[in-house]
Amino acid sequence: MSAQRVLIVEDDPDTQQMLTVIMRSEGYDVLAAGTGPLGLELLRKMGPDLVILDWMLPGMDGLEVLRRAREISTVPIIMLTAKTAAVDKVAGLDMGADDYLAKPFEPEELLARIRAQLRRASMIGDGLQRDKPIQVGDLRLEPASHEVYIRGDQVGLTRLEFNLLYCLAQRAGKVLTREDILKLVWGENEAIDLRGIDAHIRRLRAKIEDDPDEPKRIQTVHGVGYKMATN
Repeated sequence: MSAQRVLIVEDDPDTQQMLTVIMRSEGYDVLAAGTGPLGLELLRKMGPDLVILDWMLPGMDGLEVLRRAREISTVPIIMLTAKTAAVDKVAGLDMGADDYLAKPFEPEELLARIRAQLRRASMIGDGLQRDKPIQVGDLRLEPASHEVYIRGDQVGLTRLEFNLLYCLAQRAGKVLTREDILKLVWGENEAIDLRGIDAHIRRLRAKIEDDPDEPKRIQTVHGVGYKMATN
């Protein structure tokens, strides 16, 4: 079995070297880029299994790289940044990041997050039983192909967005707390900020709702969580 490939997009040479050493010591095949454009080129040509992306890149910053990456790939992306404000974290999640780690960080924490993302990408959703298509109103999900259709038109979702939508659609009409969603989509042992789930819901609504500001499909149950409407 070939080694899993990790792409590191980091402009600081010392940090890039440190990450490369850590990744290789764990048996990963490592690609490294010091700029956003080079990172995107390697993403297109080399097809990594996971991307570690620095926020503060020169020229094309990490958010722009993230935006462009999501146009061409659903690969798991972990953002690294010195920014610690909640608004910055939400911005990254809204743009399509799968996880977020503030600098400075412990190598073991980064490795744990990498393992979690790769495990999730290799499985058919943690806690999800996805063996048949689901139809909820005019929304149809095809788990075999990871495709979503609304009124017959295909909607492009990332792997994580599909898992989240499938989780809700599979339990249409039932209210799920953030804790429920965390366990079903991310797994019981994942240490993820529950409010980060709200950012993923917002991003999903932007793609499947006719009016994301007045969502009809994914409804908020205030003080409890979310549910998928049954029609």
